[in-house]
Amino acid sequence: MGYPEEALAPEEVLLLHRHPHWKMLFWPAVTFILITALAGFAAGVAARNAGGTLQTGLLLGILALWLGIVLWRSVAPLIRWKSTHFIVTDRRVLIRQGVLTHTGIDIPMNRISNVQFRHGLFDRMLGTGTLIIGSSSEDPLEYDDIPHVQRVHALLYHQVFDVVQNNPNGGGFYGSTGAYP
Repeated sequence: MGYPEEALAPEEVLLLHRHPHWKMLFWPAVTFILITALAGFAAGVAARNAGGTLQTGLLLGILALWLGIVLWRSVAPLIRWKSTHFIVTDRRVLIRQGVLTHTGIDIPMNRISNVQFRHGLFDRMLGTGTLIIGSSSEDPLEYDDIPHVQRVHALLYHQVFDVVQNNPNGGGFYGSTGAYP
C-alpha cells in the first residue's frame, strides 16, 4: 500500500494524487549540471598543475565542495518535491509536505466554498498553475505548481457541487465517487 492509501479513511476513494509540477526541479537540475562541469574543470586544472599531496588535497576539496552544493541545491529540492503530495478524495483535499517535519492540511469537501485557478503564459505552456481553494471559515489557500491545474479545478468543482447537491445541509454524505485523471 502506497502513501496516499495510508492516509485515507475506510471506504474513502482516491481521485487524484499529484506531486508539484516538474518545473520546480528545473533550476536544481541546471545547478547540478553547471556545478558538475565546474568541478570537472577544476579537478582537471588541479590534476594538471599540482602534484602529490597538494593534488590529492585539492581534489578532495573540490569533491567536498561539489558534494555540498549538490546536496544543498539539487538533492534537497528533489526530496522536497518527492515528499510533497496533493491528494483529492471523494471526501476531502489533503496536502502533505515534509521529510523530517511533516505538515498537512485536510479540507473537507463540504467546507470548500469556491475553487479558482491562476496561470500565466509560461505556466500554460508547461501545463501547470496555482490552485486557490476557498474554505468557508478561513482565508483562501493557494497551492503553486499544480500539474494540469484546469483538470484539478474541474474535478474539485464537480466534487464540491456533488456534495452540495446531494446534501445541502452540510451533513455526512460525500457525493459521487467518479474518478478523474
